[in-house]
Amino acid sequence: MSLRVAAFSRSCLAVGLATALGGHVAQAADPAPAPAPAAATPMHLPGEGRNMPDSFADLAARLLPAVVNVSTTEMVRPGEEDGDDGDDGDNTPQVPNFPEGSPFEKFFHDFMNRQDSPNAPPRKMQALGSGFIIDPSGVIVTNNHVVRHADQITITLQDNTVLKARLLGHDDRTDLAVLKVDSPKPLPAVPFGDSDTARVGDWVLAIGNPFGLSGTVTAGIVSSRGRNIEQGPYDDFIQTDAPINKGNSGGPLFNLHGEVIGINTAIFSPSGGSIGIGFSIPSAEAQGIIAQLRQHGRVTRGWIGVRIQDVTQEIADGLGLKSAHGALIAGVEPKGPAANAHLQTGDVIQSLNGKDIDGRALPRLVAELAGGSVAHLGIWRKGQQMNINITIGALPEEKTDKADNAHPAAKNPAQGSMTVAGMGFTVGEIDDIARQKYNMAEGQKGVLVTGVTDDSPAAERGLRPGDVVTEVQQAAVNTPTDLRRQLDAARTQHRKTVLFLVQNADGLRWVPFPLPEGSGH
Repeated sequence: MSLRVAAFSRSCLAVGLATALGGHVAQAADPAPAPAPAAATPMHLPGEGRNMPDSFADLAARLLPAVVNVSTTEMVRPGEEDGDDGDDGDNTPQVPNFPEGSPFEKFFHDFMNRQDSPNAPPRKMQALGSGFIIDPSGVIVTNNHVVRHADQITITLQDNTVLKARLLGHDDRTDLAVLKVDSPKPLPAVPFGDSDTARVGDWVLAIGNPFGLSGTVTAGIVSSRGRNIEQGPYDDFIQTDAPINKGNSGGPLFNLHGEVIGINTAIFSPSGGSIGIGFSIPSAEAQGIIAQLRQHGRVTRGWIGVRIQDVTQEIADGLGLKSAHGALIAGVEPKGPAANAHLQTGDVIQSLNGKDIDGRALPRLVAELAGGSVAHLGIWRKGQQMNINITIGALPEEKTDKADNAHPAAKNPAQGSMTVAGMGFTVGEIDDIARQKYNMAEGQKGVLVTGVTDDSPAAERGLRPGDVVTEVQQAAVNTPTDLRRQLDAARTQHRKTVLFLVQNADGLRWVPFPLPEGSGH
């Protein structure tokens, strides 16, 4: 049996207490009148009840007409990969775990083989997502992954009006796309707000079509800002606990003023459903991209031609920096803007146009700059602060050609092997056998990593056989003897951390190692 306790408002509780006490005192002798207590200073709780609506109903009723259902159709031909970009695509069925040799196993095995046969007919794949109208003329924003590869795009309005849409432009890097529909009458639209003013803890409203259930409204708060989920080079997501599921992609995230401050684009979920961790592209980032897509159908970005990484405390110690701050240059693109400005591998970019930056923020901030404009960089180079002007270039188109790795594997290790004591890897000189085995360029310089010990510092830092150490403490090394000499010099300087510039198929990166006592042999 549950216990029920009557709930009273604060004023009712006070009145009841006073009445009870009054009745008790009336039955006792009249005491001497006590002095009236001083009025207590009222306690004000900061922000108590502020911005907490009784209901989201009025706001939802105003916003719902501007949120649309995005449906796409794609014809998948035999031999092509099934698209998994849409949120609710009809994915290829998986074979159940039937007992081995059973008739059911053979039936489904034959069925799948027919689906993948070169003579099988094309299959129609459908996917669902969300979007929102930003212009009464019929301009709609959604996610790129909702409409990518679509042969046909259909928009369904809140009143069930169905319109054909065409793609004005899309951007893979930020996962944004802009659509256009033709309507005989102006359509309800919603404005963008300033996502930079959104604070952690602010109420937000998400509207979309999760699992195809159109016009679904969910509420939550801004859980965090500036999230990097490694989805792209410009990650700066708003995290929210407003429930977002498959089908919500491309839908808006509203503040309580009815302004779009984010575009819902990703969730973290082991099960595929909402667990309260969703991510939205901030409107401050999206608006510039959307404007370019509307006008040009594509996006141009600023570029300076460097490969960078965050400065960790270990890297800062290795460079002699007092604090872990800035973007460390791990490589400079030949003939790029950085090379023309004489930036060097090992420089630390600490500010851009007077604004402090880190490695994660630099690509996004540079991308926002116009090609041909001049930016001012504050850098740290080998113990000195410097200011460098750089002319921003235009980001080149992505290259799709991949290196041919079909070279025969050589079994003989490189000669002149040396173990790097305390770090867990061995190095050797680069010879013709190593160049063939690891598909190296003819002029590749550096010291080859020939082996890595399991559970060693090198293994923990991701070193693998075939990696090439090109610099140690910003000094070039071409032989194991060069590497040992630089380690000995670092010990002489009483450094606790030493930096290796490591090159592999993914490019260059700085790898910090704790510097052990002794020398490599």
